[in-house]
Amino acid sequence: MDEPEPAGDAAPPPGLRSVLPPREFLCSRKGQLLLAESVLSFIIFICYTASLAASFMMAPLLEFLLALFLFFAYAFKLNEKFKGLYWPLTDFLRCVTAAIIYFAISIAAVSKYSDGASKAGGVFGFVATIVYAIDFYITFNDLVAFLKQGSSDSSDERKSEDENSDSDSD
Repeated sequence: MDEPEPAGDAAPPPGLRSVLPPREFLCSRKGQLLLAESVLSFIIFICYTASLAASFMMAPLLEFLLALFLFFAYAFKLNEKFKGLYWPLTDFLRCVTAAIIYFAISIAAVSKYSDGASKAGGVFGFVATIVYAIDFYITFNDLVAFLKQGSSDSSDERKSEDENSDSDSD
């Protein structure tokens, strides 16, 4: 008869391990930012749903779903498997639009509505604006570095093609 393993050293069951993101991604800067964006968006969605500013609840819901999708896409390396979508640019545009939208609806929720849930949604919206702004700043720097690296490779290819051409243009 096999002896049971001690409960303290037990790993999660294989089914659960396939759903959870890897620990390396959760400890990375991008993983923490996407997790913070998801949690903040969900909190803001709940606040606006329970407030008089219920008309603002669609933006946090969409941002929550997008952040959650990108969280799992990056965690399970779908960005490496699906090359047809330019992931850094998509993530950059998502962060820029989310920061602008959260800033706008937070100002409207804090100034126009007087209930506590609207004010709380507005305050969390300002915090989310900062988190999204940090994410788009970091993503923008990565995007610029990638584009500089890509443009230097393409200029080297053009230079070698020009040197190897046998045209008699003189």
